[in-house]
Amino acid sequence: MRVLIASICVFISVVANLTCGFAFEAPDVVMVKAGKFIFGSNAAEREYGYQLDEKAYGHSVTRKQGWYDGEAKRQELFLPVFEITRTVITNAQYELFLSETRHRRPWVGADTWAGYGLIHPYKRAQRHNWAGRQAPAKRRDHPVVLISFGDAQAYAGWLSVKTGQKWRLPSEKEWEKAVRGTDGRYFPWGNVFQPEKLNSHDHGPFDTLAVGMFPEAASPFGLLDGAGQVFEWTSTPVGAARHRVKGGSWDDKGCGVCRTAAGHSRPDFLKHILVGFRLVRETP
Repeated sequence: MRVLIASICVFISVVANLTCGFAFEAPDVVMVKAGKFIFGSNAAEREYGYQLDEKAYGHSVTRKQGWYDGEAKRQELFLPVFEITRTVITNAQYELFLSETRHRRPWVGADTWAGYGLIHPYKRAQRHNWAGRQAPAKRRDHPVVLISFGDAQAYAGWLSVKTGQKWRLPSEKEWEKAVRGTDGRYFPWGNVFQPEKLNSHDHGPFDTLAVGMFPEAASPFGLLDGAGQVFEWTSTPVGAARHRVKGGSWDDKGCGVCRTAAGHSRPDFLKHILVGFRLVRETP
């Protein structure tokens, strides 16, 4: 009977643009106008990032390991117009995708988690595991995490078919322009780190929060949660089967890594509690 009900629900969602009794709405987007913008960082910005980390952590590990030394050289680039989701994709939005596909749920087992070699204990990952194909009740408006690069691409493909529009992961350059604007600012709101304007380990709960809770920290284009909350997959490859992630997370403090120019790579198979995604909608 459950299979029959689920099949009927899927049929209705395809024919009537409804999903299990709820009207479907595509993710909200902001428009990033065509034009030039500042991409990358210079020595002064990278030094500021290291100083933030040293003040927050009381040591110089990020400096000694050269976390920010490989950032792209500060330069002026041009990008055509595009649209990008105002927030990262939420658990509730991802649930719609799962309700219409046989794609795997956001979940990771203890052995797989141990194999990642991350500093976070498995207990911390378990609070983000989905028990079934429905989003955790108290986290529906939180960013969906435990999402591999392939999972994010699969969601984009499903959304493209469902809406008749082309959705995809942003490139690193698109992500950076959408988050920092055109003037090369360090953070979405300016050049000075303000811990009250993002979900980081400075003032945050050491966990994800509902998306969009810091409207005063919106980017010049209106994008939200571009710093902190969760890192975000981009389509920019870094070597074999790895892609750039950007934005910092609830786990970070300081927060040099939350600067828009900062970023690092993660293996495509990784399903991390610190990594989610947002999407670009291509304009006609």
